[in-house]
Amino acid sequence: MGRNFENRKNAIFKTAGQKSKLYSKYGKQLYVVAKSGVADPDVNPALRSLIEKAKRDQVPAHVIDKAVEKARGVGGEDFSTVRYEGFGPGGSMVIVDCLTDNNQRTISEVRSCFTKTGSKLGAPGSVALWFDHVAILSFPGDNEEQVLEAMLAADVNIDEIESKDGRLTIFAPPAEFYKAKTALLQAFPKTELEVQEITFLPQSTKAIGDEDLAMFQKFLGLLHECDDVQDVYHNVDLPS
Repeated sequence: MGRNFENRKNAIFKTAGQKSKLYSKYGKQLYVVAKSGVADPDVNPALRSLIEKAKRDQVPAHVIDKAVEKARGVGGEDFSTVRYEGFGPGGSMVIVDCLTDNNQRTISEVRSCFTKTGSKLGAPGSVALWFDHVAILSFPGDNEEQVLEAMLAADVNIDEIESKDGRLTIFAPPAEFYKAKTALLQAFPKTELEVQEITFLPQSTKAIGDEDLAMFQKFLGLLHECDDVQDVYHNVDLPS
C-alpha cells in the first residue's frame, strides 16, 4: 500500500494547501471590502457579492464571518491593492492584482516569478491598454430584448449584450456591476448567474508554442503560489 498511500497523502496535502490559499485570499478580500465600506452585507453590495462568490467557491462560513467581524473592529491590518503588469513567456501579456500589507515583500515575490521564467515586469499601464476592464453577468436565456429593456428601465449603462448558445452575457463598465446585477435579478428573479465578476478581458488572444506554453504554465503556477496574489489576467490562448 506504500506508494498508493503516499500518492493519496500527497494529494490530500496538496488539496489542503490549495484550500488554505483560497481561504486566505477570500479572507483578505472580505476584510478589505468590509473595512473600506460598511461591514454589513445588507447595505454593502460589494461585500454581499463577494460573500456570495466565496460561498460558491465553498469557503466555509466561519472563514467569511471571521473576516467580516475582524473588519468591524478597530485597527487591524492595513491592506492595499497593487497591480503589476508585464510580459511573460512567448511574448504573452500579464496583469497581476495583489492585496498586500507589505509592498516590498510583494514586489519581491512577484519579480521572482517573472525572473525565474524569463519574463519581464513592465511599467504601469504598459499592458492594461490591451485589455478591456469590464463587468460580466452571464446566464441562461435567449431574450436579448427583454434584458436590454430591463437595463434601460433601471438606467444601467451597458456596453453590450451577447446572445450565444442559449446564454446571454451582459458587458458593462465596472462601476455599473452592482446596479446591473440588481436590475437583472429584480426583473428576472429566477435568473441563475453562471458568471458574475469584474475582470480584464484581452482584446485579442495569443497562441504560443509548446516550449513557451510549458514555461507560461510554470509562470502562472509560481504567481498563484504567492499569498499576496489575488488574480492573474493574461492573453494566452490556453489549451482546453
